[in-house]
Amino acid sequence: MKRKDLIRHLERHGCVLLREGAKHSRYINLANTNKSTTVPRHTEIADLLAIKICRQIGIPDPK
Repeated sequence: MKRKDLIRHLERHGCVLLREGAKHSRYINLANTNKSTTVPRHTEIADLLAIKICRQIGIPDPK
């Protein structure tokens, strides 16, 4: 999955960028749970990792 597609999915479900790190971006889910997760800065993110990121912050899996 492309990183920009995953970020678009996160933002569509109420997540916002919390801060930028050296190798990751930190997103927080303000809509439901106030949980946060990190998204690596790779152009391609493995599908299983994308699913894990979504489950960590309580949003539906990407298609």
